[in-house]
Amino acid sequence: QVQLAESGGGLVQAGGSLRLFCVASGRTFNTSGMGWFRQAPGKEREFVAAISWNGGGKYYTNSVAGRFTITRDNAKNTVYLQMNSLKPEDTAVYYCAASRSMTPGPRDFGDYWGPGTQVTVSS
Repeated sequence: QVQLAESGGGLVQAGGSLRLFCVASGRTFNTSGMGWFRQAPGKEREFVAAISWNGGGKYYTNSVAGRFTITRDNAKNTVYLQMNSLKPEDTAVYYCAASRSMTPGPRDFGDYWGPGTQVTVSS
């Protein structure tokens, strides 16, 4: 069992940066792949990025590749999402997720979610 809590969201101008944090509790964090998803108003939740259990594998959706970076620190039970060159279309609630897979792809999430953190990018 893994419990997740996101932070770091806020309001930023287009072109700016934000860093999201996800702190996990539970004994399985160090062997769990982790990911970030987002949901904009009126849209379905979509995959953003994933990272393998040891940080060696990373996967991004095309719209954020080259702008966002996912990392993790297993000693701190924390996953990060560094978001640069933000655009208004990045506005959404961002969710941290834990996978039962050690090397997850976008479809390997569904059991463990955080409550979300709001990111708003103004034009």
